[in-house]
Amino acid sequence: MYQQQPWMQFQAAPKTQEAPALPYQVPPQQPVWPGAAMQPGFPQGFPPGFPQPFPTPQQPGMLPLEQSYIENILRLNRGKVGTFYMTFENNQEWNAKIFRGVVEEAGRDHIIISDPQSGTYFLLLMINLDYVTFEEPLEYEYPIGVPASLAQYSPR
Repeated sequence: MYQQQPWMQFQAAPKTQEAPALPYQVPPQQPVWPGAAMQPGFPQGFPPGFPQPFPTPQQPGMLPLEQSYIENILRLNRGKVGTFYMTFENNQEWNAKIFRGVVEEAGRDHIIISDPQSGTYFLLLMINLDYVTFEEPLEYEYPIGVPASLAQYSPR
């Protein structure tokens, strides 16, 4: 068996009334901005110089920041002809393909375009989209008085 050495003996630490302060404990702080305590997922304070999560003011002629998604921009431009540049990883036949057609619909993960000459509809996945070109100016501001059908997602 093992022979117990003096340095192997267990000695309990003396008990004290108050718990020892740990070096990683931070004293509670007040929220940096009003209402922060009610927002789950946000820390209670930010170090100096850290960008604060305040909303940016609305700029005229622009979609609100939370609505500036590709799908919303495409929805505002339904009926316009666009050229869609797509890449497909791990495809032996073609890894890049160009589609040209009229924007019919757009969703969070897809675009539907149609080729008016052939009558073919294409369902394209957003994950493969590199960029889109149009030969006319794009709509970017949602018309006032028209019910909004723009996507607004909660943060992930």
